[in-house]
Amino acid sequence: MEPETRPAAIIVGAGPGVSGSFARLLADAGWDVGLVGADEQVLDDLAADLAERGARVNTALVDVTDADAAGAALTRMAGRGGHVDLLHFNPSAYREADPLTLTVPELLEDVALGVGALLTAIQAVRPFMSSGARVTVTGSMAADQPSAQAASLGVQKAGIRNLVHSLDATLSPAGIRAVSLTVRGSLSREGAFTPDRVAQALAEAMRQDEDSWRSEVSYSG
Repeated sequence: MEPETRPAAIIVGAGPGVSGSFARLLADAGWDVGLVGADEQVLDDLAADLAERGARVNTALVDVTDADAAGAALTRMAGRGGHVDLLHFNPSAYREADPLTLTVPELLEDVALGVGALLTAIQAVRPFMSSGARVTVTGSMAADQPSAQAASLGVQKAGIRNLVHSLDATLSPAGIRAVSLTVRGSLSREGAFTPDRVAQALAEAMRQDEDSWRSEVSYSG
């Protein structure tokens, strides 16, 4: 596949779990991949793996809650290829704190990562997206069944799902669609909820028929 014809994805919150599996799936399918994250070693290891699979890879080490820095990094990354066919958003914060100990600043900090950073990402890359482009988000059953011991996570997952519904409605007139995948199980090394299986479910959600598009898809294994 010639470089100029290769589809391009940007993965925000790239890591060794579901987002890494999704990146490898895309690379194997002929995509070029941009990786955005906060752990340099993780980015370097994943980038090397994707390059071995034939992908052209760009990385950006940035705190995605820093809207100015992250927006600039994403704009530069998108501009290198000139187009973005997929934006995948993966970040969330896990904090062990129940509603009686979780502070307002802590909650807002977590929501800035798990929800607000999607606004930064989509606003930066939207000028590089055209009809047929997609936005995917890793969701969780915590949106409906939150753990009281990690109260902010449920708020993040409920918030990001709600935001995706609004984002899809906003983008759909331009032929761009957004979907969150609600993973109704705990990630594991074996069985239906391995990162590779969840990544495959993300790919299937991304490939939905637009005539019957749903901005939330559940994965129950």
